[in-house]
Amino acid sequence: MFSGIVEEAARVVALNKEEGNLHITLRCSFANELTIDQSVAHNGVCLTVVALNKDEGTYTVTAIQETLDRSNLGLLHVGDEVNVERSMLMDGRLDGHIVQGHVDQTAVCTAVVEEDGSWRYTFSYDVDPAMAAKGYVTVEKGSVTVNGTSLTVCNSERNTFEVAIIPYTHEITNFHCIKPGTVVNLEFDIIGKYLARLMEFKA
Repeated sequence: MFSGIVEEAARVVALNKEEGNLHITLRCSFANELTIDQSVAHNGVCLTVVALNKDEGTYTVTAIQETLDRSNLGLLHVGDEVNVERSMLMDGRLDGHIVQGHVDQTAVCTAVVEEDGSWRYTFSYDVDPAMAAKGYVTVEKGSVTVNGTSLTVCNSERNTFEVAIIPYTHEITNFHCIKPGTVVNLEFDIIGKYLARLMEFKA
């Protein structure tokens, strides 16, 4: 379980393909604090630490084929920045929203507009009516996770939405690397999914 409050943007230092799996090695400031089997969100995807190199400040996670098909992790290159967040402490404040680390689908950035010190990003995503009925959509002023970052939706349309990014988020996450055409990961709000599911049983 995560909050969508990204700790930093880790740097990809190695990518190793093994059959349908991709082993991703990253460098970040808290690598020395990690342990094998620990869960870390990568652009919003919950992955397990499988190897550590504390001398180099790196760790390795493995993404299976299903994860690569559903997310943007298969598009990574060495040198790319990845938003990372360790699992949420149960005795801490929920500063973002409830994030499972289970990416639902990808979206494409269609516009980036600087607005006097902040940035407005527009994203477009494919809408499946059956999945939309199950809560896989955005709603105005609702929550959405973009590359693991908890954000508030504005200008929600049928298959597009916008988010506003403050300078701190722009600097600390990989949002400063996102431009029109960039593919990002989406996780829709779990509460909305549960409400949509419960409506199916309404008498």
